[in-house]
Amino acid sequence: MFSQSFFRGTKADLKPGDLIVTGRQSNFIEGKSLSWVYFAGTLDAAIWGAELSAGSGRERIYVVEPTGPIEDDPNLTDKKFPGNPTLSYRSRDPLRVHDQARCNVINETLN
Repeated sequence: MFSQSFFRGTKADLKPGDLIVTGRQSNFIEGKSLSWVYFAGTLDAAIWGAELSAGSGRERIYVVEPTGPIEDDPNLTDKKFPGNPTLSYRSRDPLRVHDQARCNVINETLN
């Protein structure tokens, strides 16, 4: 049996073992530091996070492990998607990076 997998979308270049911690620059709001770290239980939500993140680096998805308690992200679950269908979470404790997810995307052009 597999336990829940969690993902983090960003443009940051991280390595296995790195910790994503609070107090760092927000992925989305320039000049704002965060008191929470945000992550998701679905690749779709993590990809969306990477696409929306600030910066000029390439979009990356990381497999992460929470090191402490987690809760539903109220910015999405209470306002936009009641019931947390996006499996979006936050924590005040660090996320440990396990690896970068490798996703192959097939682009199709309709004529």
